[in-house]
Amino acid sequence: MANNADLVDQIENLGAKLAEARNSIAARFIGQPRVVDLTLTALICGGHAVLIGLPGLGKTRLVDTLSTVMGLKGNRIQFTPDLMPADILGSEVLETTDDGRRNFRFIEGPIFCQLLMADEINRASPRTQSALLQAMQEKEVTIAGEHRALGVPFHVLATQNPIEQEGTYPLPEAQLDRFLVQIDVPYPDRSTEKDILIATTGVEDAKSQAVFTAQELLDAQTLLRRMPVGDNIVEMILDLVRSCRPDDEDAPDTVRKNVSWGPGPRAAQALMLTVRAQALLEGRLAPSAEDVRAMAVPVLEHRMALSFAARARGESIHDVINTVADQITTVASAA
Repeated sequence: MANNADLVDQIENLGAKLAEARNSIAARFIGQPRVVDLTLTALICGGHAVLIGLPGLGKTRLVDTLSTVMGLKGNRIQFTPDLMPADILGSEVLETTDDGRRNFRFIEGPIFCQLLMADEINRASPRTQSALLQAMQEKEVTIAGEHRALGVPFHVLATQNPIEQEGTYPLPEAQLDRFLVQIDVPYPDRSTEKDILIATTGVEDAKSQAVFTAQELLDAQTLLRRMPVGDNIVEMILDLVRSCRPDDEDAPDTVRKNVSWGPGPRAAQALMLTVRAQALLEGRLAPSAEDVRAMAVPVLEHRMALSFAARARGESIHDVINTVADQITTVASAA
């Protein structure tokens, strides 16, 4: 009983600390609370996120602010078609000592950090994109046959521009699946844009304060995994993920008709973590059906693809996911 009370206290303290982090982020990144919550979700779940939005919506500013607020060493890489894997990972150089001896010395690339911003990740070639695959999954890289550990914790926040598709290379499905969530960054509403206009055209730029340390973030990630998840929520997550696979026997007609391929087991794992984070950010001790509904699109949209016929009809992957999520959560609530 004492252990349960201690867990409740820890969860409540973490919720208060996350509220403080939100306020600190809001000092530099104005408005867009849903975007902020999803990026915080990715970090406290120990995962990565891809932010998709038009230029000038503050994606780079948000990642820079998160680095400060969460107490992480951050690096930024601008992805371009001529970027090479060694530009990300680092390389060995041959050095000659004063006594004439030669040896190799490894020079670390920008990936050796705790929060990596991969800016316009789809502008680099597939060869360069693949340099992140091992790093994102195993938190280490292999260079010249030697395994080298990355920062602890290690997170990738990548950005993409949805409209400039010339000279870009779409991320392969295996890499997209490594992102915990996809975060769509919309235009701000009028009042938010007014606040941005006033705050960013003055003499001094607003500053955020550190709220977490790297160790505190690691502790938060461990605590998140201790949060209880009811059996009904687990079943709901399984129903949702499996119903989004067009070849599954329980898939609804909208999925069979419109979806080319659906999410794998990693999507269910992502939902198990993100619904906990969603509950935590809203000050609750355990996730609910509404949390599953809220996280369905961010977790699933980059793990599914519409068929050619569905795209020709103008169907939207958002609509398909929302339809399935509504059906699943409605049935579960009725039961």
